[in-house]
Amino acid sequence: MPGPDAVLWDLDWTLVDTEPYWMDAESELAVAHGVEWTHEHAMTLVGLALLDAGGVLQRAGVAMEPAAIVDRMVRRVVERLAVEVPWRPGARELLAALADAGVPCALVTMSYTVIADAVVAGTPPGAFRAVVTGDAVRHGKPHPEPYLTAARRLGVAPERCVAIEDSQVGLASAEAAGTRALAVPHMVPIPPGPGRSRVPTLEGVTLADLAQIGAGEVVDRLPDRVG
Repeated sequence: MPGPDAVLWDLDWTLVDTEPYWMDAESELAVAHGVEWTHEHAMTLVGLALLDAGGVLQRAGVAMEPAAIVDRMVRRVVERLAVEVPWRPGARELLAALADAGVPCALVTMSYTVIADAVVAGTPPGAFRAVVTGDAVRHGKPHPEPYLTAARRLGVAPERCVAIEDSQVGLASAEAAGTRALAVPHMVPIPPGPGRSRVPTLEGVTLADLAQIGAGEVVDRLPDRVG
């Protein structure tokens, strides 16, 4: 069975998990400014836009402007990524298999370009033929523009692509763009949906699985699947 024309990857919690790096950066800033910062505090920032997170830290007592807080945290996370990329289970292996098979991949993330570039730098040359970041599109996820942009840059039709995502927002973007979707839940559950494939982890996901999904079949390996 022929595979998809391209695979479009979300970044955080799908390809990599940088959340511990962000939490460490937040804690370092808080400690430097004499602010008590617990794991419970850190969890309240999960999923927030970076500037909003900077505002929370400022109100907690970090004596810096939110933009300066974000800049400091971004630089710290990039430093950590230069040392080690925290891959999600099975992601690196699947990415390598796609490269060996000549299937083009794109990274589609609403993260900052400098973060995306740091992750791409830790992959084999040519692993990603296109990178779409939040500052490269007018409308972010859940709007279809990010995935439509990635497909256009690769020169493929969206409906011939498989998008890999971990969130409802990301899936809404991919599905609105007309791509096939593979959900890999991490922080929040992903319910079944029409045409939506789901796996608990990318470990064991093969090119044959992606070929099935690309052909319009549903591969659902979660216990609450329908049917």
